[in-house]
Amino acid sequence: MLKKVFIFLFLILITAYLMIAVTVLNAKPQEQTCAGMELIINDSIDYGFISKKEVLRLLNNKKFSPIGKKMEEINTRLLEDELRQHPLIGNAECYRTSSNRIGIEITQRLPILRVMAANGENYYIDDKAHRMPIPNSAANVAIVTGHVDKAFAANELYEFGMFLQKNPFWKAQIQQINVTPAKELELVPQVGAHIIFLGKPGNYENKFERLKTFYQKGLNEIGWNKYSRISLEFDNQIICTKKEK
Repeated sequence: MLKKVFIFLFLILITAYLMIAVTVLNAKPQEQTCAGMELIINDSIDYGFISKKEVLRLLNNKKFSPIGKKMEEINTRLLEDELRQHPLIGNAECYRTSSNRIGIEITQRLPILRVMAANGENYYIDDKAHRMPIPNSAANVAIVTGHVDKAFAANELYEFGMFLQKNPFWKAQIQQINVTPAKELELVPQVGAHIIFLGKPGNYENKFERLKTFYQKGLNEIGWNKYSRISLEFDNQIICTKKEK
């Protein structure tokens, strides 16, 4: 008799446990609260424009932090829109995780040139041809000086900046781009005490292929400090100006 009672109580306990387990497992995520955020900032090694701490501060200040809120009340689209308004954020993706957290993946804006114009304007051009404010940390890109207006920066300079972005060798070699009053381009290289004159913007593939050949077959033989100016302005030729002794 006592054995039957123990078996009966054991079955009751097992049944109660199974009912509680099923209830917990089947609880709708919307009824649960957000336990935290999983924040990822892409390109943070190359471009430390925005930190996780700054993102958290931004969300807290605008009362957009999802922590402690019911999952059903969290609007991930609204979170994305708010984060994308930050001047240094290119894109933001927000999503719910299986552990009752909100995942946030941020992509920083990618600068390709820094403009320090004669009119006093100072900003970056990003890979979408948009102006970008100067962050606390500098980006390793060529500096543009001289007679630069907004339209020239968003078109001709953007095209040249994207050419450099796609060609790592020239991106590393060109440290300064000066725009003359006639809207022609003069380049200051990292290696060699000469000015590279491109003339009017455009035809970059052809001009830099000629320059690369001249570097390899010319300057490597006669020395990198022989000329003060190398002009690529005209097709199928390179005009060099010797340094004055």
